[in-house]
Amino acid sequence: MSVTPALLATPTAGPVLARPPLALTNVTLEYPDGGGTVKALDSVSLQVAAGRMVSLVGPSGSGKSSLLAVAATLVRPTSGDVVIDGTNTAGLKDKELTALRREKVGIIFQQPNLLASLTAVEQLMIGHHLRGKSLKAARSRAVELLDLVGLTGSADKRPHQLSGGQRQRVNIARALMGSPKVLLVDEPTAALDHARSASIVGLLRRVTDEFKVATVMVTHDTEFVPLTDAVAAMRDGGLSAPAVPGALLNALPSAGGAE
Repeated sequence: MSVTPALLATPTAGPVLARPPLALTNVTLEYPDGGGTVKALDSVSLQVAAGRMVSLVGPSGSGKSSLLAVAATLVRPTSGDVVIDGTNTAGLKDKELTALRREKVGIIFQQPNLLASLTAVEQLMIGHHLRGKSLKAARSRAVELLDLVGLTGSADKRPHQLSGGQRQRVNIARALMGSPKVLLVDEPTAALDHARSASIVGLLRRVTDEFKVATVMVTHDTEFVPLTDAVAAMRDGGLSAPAVPGALLNALPSAGGAE
């Protein structure tokens, strides 16, 4: 199902980016199921421009998590193209995919999965050090990002000393350490109360704007969808064309539902 990218074009004046950081074209994902197959994604196409944020809604089992996994290059599609910052991932070897993902894609999982023995700043430094950066450069970048997400003064705290919202902020900062072009977010507010949820989605909105990343956020909490530029709905592996949040949500009152 083709997606019209007009709503996702760069909003600022000047030349329109010809190459969106994230482009999926006719992506299909099939899994074996007994004697047949299950089609998790059915000819899905999606383009997200730099500095734009798209929310993805739909009932459980509709394919939202599958789309994120394919867009993150964690799962290879059965057919179709996944292009990250101009690189078609179809022909890449596993090591090349890992390198591309490390440099170009930030992933924010539903659960922060922080290492209990590490401080907030150390959680961020690990990945940056793996990218070949010095420990001094890694720490400087980590402290800068913790300040950005509102954790000034919490760099040396361990996960048990942080609230759920604070742990999710560490999760967001960690995803930004490599200066990604694409940010993929899976149910960031699932375990948070209303106030912390609003704060986290607002932070993701600000991060998208300031870092000019292409952001896709899977969410069951449609209250915060209007903070995004567009919303697309998934059902039975198919993806609707992104629309202005209010219009689509009015048409799909039951679009929410965690996967």
